[in-house]
Amino acid sequence: MNLFTDIRSLVLDAVGRLAREGRLPEGLSTDAIAVEPPRDPGHGDMATNAAMVLAKPAGQNPRAIADALADKLREDPRILSAEPAGPGFLNLRLSPAVWQGIVRAVLTDPAYGRSTMGQGRKVNVEFVSANPTGPMHVGHTRGAVFGDALARLLDFAGWDVTREYYINDGGAQVDVLARSAFERYREAHGLSPEIAEGLYPGDYLVPVGEALKEKYGDALLNAPESEWLVPVRDFATDAMMEMIRADLALLNVQMDIYSSEKALYGTGKIEEAIGRLKAAGLIYEGVLEPPKGKLPEDWEPREQTLFRSTAHGDDVDRPVMKSDGSWTYFAPDIAYHYDKTQRGYDLLIDVFGADHGGYVKRMRAAVSALTNGRVPIEFRLMQLVKLLKNGEPFKMSKRAGTFVTLRDVVEQVGPDVTRFAMLTRKNDAPLDFDFDKVLEQSKDNPVFYVQYAHARAQSVLRKARDAGIEVDVALLETVDLSRLGHESELKVLRTLAEWPRLVEIAAKGMEPHRIAFYLYDLASDFHSLWNRGNDDPSLRFLQEGDADTSRAKIALVRSVAVVIASGLGILGVTPVNEMR
Repeated sequence: MNLFTDIRSLVLDAVGRLAREGRLPEGLSTDAIAVEPPRDPGHGDMATNAAMVLAKPAGQNPRAIADALADKLREDPRILSAEPAGPGFLNLRLSPAVWQGIVRAVLTDPAYGRSTMGQGRKVNVEFVSANPTGPMHVGHTRGAVFGDALARLLDFAGWDVTREYYINDGGAQVDVLARSAFERYREAHGLSPEIAEGLYPGDYLVPVGEALKEKYGDALLNAPESEWLVPVRDFATDAMMEMIRADLALLNVQMDIYSSEKALYGTGKIEEAIGRLKAAGLIYEGVLEPPKGKLPEDWEPREQTLFRSTAHGDDVDRPVMKSDGSWTYFAPDIAYHYDKTQRGYDLLIDVFGADHGGYVKRMRAAVSALTNGRVPIEFRLMQLVKLLKNGEPFKMSKRAGTFVTLRDVVEQVGPDVTRFAMLTRKNDAPLDFDFDKVLEQSKDNPVFYVQYAHARAQSVLRKARDAGIEVDVALLETVDLSRLGHESELKVLRTLAEWPRLVEIAAKGMEPHRIAFYLYDLASDFHSLWNRGNDDPSLRFLQEGDADTSRAKIALVRSVAVVIASGLGILGVTPVNEMR
């Protein structure tokens, strides 16, 4: 059930009746007609732009259309009032029975809030994809949480979602990893490691060196690099990926697919993807202009194999093969995305760090060229996370050697707090992560405030059971909900009614932070109702001597708990039943 969709259908029906009566032209497009909460709640429960949308194509005054629509809508018992406003907006107030019915909808429909907007289409969400050279840092944490929450949100909205991690194990960085691990292997044999500039200094490679010793003994100590580089590289990469998987598991993130860049080389996949672009006339030999900021005398022009990415919206053409005949880093990325398009996805989503902003246009161009525009690709860039304690910059142990790890953060505050806090800002806005604030038990901490609302709801249900009042869903479905008439109760009901609409808005915009904001608003309304009960006994959830009213109020409480748990599920956060 989506109440806003239901009322929009009512508006469209009124438009249709006016057309059949000859008061509006037949065949007017109604696609742009919306029913939304008004900006000012004092104006009504909902507002529609129908008259404004129809006025120009109908050749009529919008206010006159609004008056005619209002007359039609008032005939429906769900509409308490319909009042034209301004140049042609229509403000609607709904009968209390409509809001009260939201409780029954929540309790009887296990899928309340879910949407079919995705229509089962296949979407691939690639996120994290950290280089397999060490543990994930706090920036990866935000990307991991966002990507997983986005995947959960799209699944909730009816998409067929695949979570994917692209292992960047084909570039020079894994050779650096191998050399770094080899020094720890030497250290395991009692030698002093030579951590030269450019190698990875973190202690996380110490156990890798010990494991190498266990596997190879001293056989590699005096071997030339040409003999040990590949086996050490493969061993260290596997160890790093095992560490990364464990870090993701700490956050309750499970990938469906791990794809390897290395697996693209020597298999013909890169050649196939580039060949497809060549067949489309998009690969040529040429010389690029000097990069911005480079003087001609500081730039050595050389002929390269280029992808004509400007034909698909990029700013400049991009090299795919170097002058020495080796592939650029962009070529395997093209092949990887081509592989994804061949797997039948209807939409690709890449979640990157903010430092990958320059990568967006070239990859969008490549996917467009490879699919003739058939498969869209969306990008979400994650801005930086600033760690604070008591409002001041906070530096942790940095076991990784140069950065704070995901594990450091989760061990401090737990996975649920970490996940919720990472979703309290839009992905493209910087995020301050204050260790004291995210653990603070106050209204200013949305993590606590939402969890506390769920715990409070559960405490009401426990007290009701102790008082002998039945709280099972099957019995609550039949209660007399007309007893929920106070404005504070109706306010909670109005917020519950927005849940399905909010899910669709968040999914359409790929904005899981909207779920966190919504949950905070619902929690705020519920806490306010709870607090009013301290002053007004008629608003208390358990009414002594009045079981019917108590059951109606308990049904409301249970509905709040259901929707909060549903929203937290999208965020990947476990709802708590008691605050400790």
